[in-house]
Amino acid sequence: MYYNKVELCGVNTAELKILTDDEKKELLIKARNGDSYARQDLINGNLRLVLSIIQRFTNRGENADDLFQIGCVGLIKAVDNFNTELDVKFSTYAVPMIIGEVRRYLRDNNMIRVSRSVRDLAYHALSAKEKLSKKMNRDPLIAEITEYLNKADIECNCDKVTAALEAIVDPVSLYEPVYNDQGSGDSLFVLDQISDTSSSDEIWLESIALSEAIKKLSDREKSIISMRFFEGKTQMEIAEEIGISQAQVSRVEKGAIEQMRRDF
Repeated sequence: MYYNKVELCGVNTAELKILTDDEKKELLIKARNGDSYARQDLINGNLRLVLSIIQRFTNRGENADDLFQIGCVGLIKAVDNFNTELDVKFSTYAVPMIIGEVRRYLRDNNMIRVSRSVRDLAYHALSAKEKLSKKMNRDPLIAEITEYLNKADIECNCDKVTAALEAIVDPVSLYEPVYNDQGSGDSLFVLDQISDTSSSDEIWLESIALSEAIKKLSDREKSIISMRFFEGKTQMEIAEEIGISQAQVSRVEKGAIEQMRRDF
């Protein structure tokens, strides 16, 4: 999406103002003295800054209008709290305010709802991890993080800390591409990296029709299907074992499955 050519929240982004540093300084002083018109002009003159920041968050599938509005909240907070007496550019102060507001929105509006207590524990744990890492010159163990938190009167155990840290990790789609073969155009997805330990020969061969479909595969296809689904190996493990690339394993596997579907 090209944000300089679209409308967001009814705002034509192609017509947004661009203020000079001198104009910003003048408007900031007026806004601080209670001039509401100067405040509004300052906000309008920095909307491009909001647009440039929200572009880095567009791959999360969030509505662009929502991100723009949240970014504007951060901009308004920056306008209202900026200290004109400090020798700092307004954009230097505003950027982290806008980013922080967007990140807070994404955290609180995640599809997987995480309770406030769990989020708080996770952020305490992250803070403890950072401090311990600097002190130890290595990543601390969960047990060490837990001990640190308990000493800080944050009651928890290793299981709770582990669960809290996992809860704030953004979920990844099984169909998220992890590798693209430029030559063949094949893509490897997260799903292709996961082994299946629940399947067995007995489960697969219960169906006579499926058994017959497998018999029609080539020797290489049978071998890959057997290792992939009967033995629960990943595509990378199969590639190393038979001496071909993971992309080739993926291509053979998908072709074999398509043929089996036609014959099933």
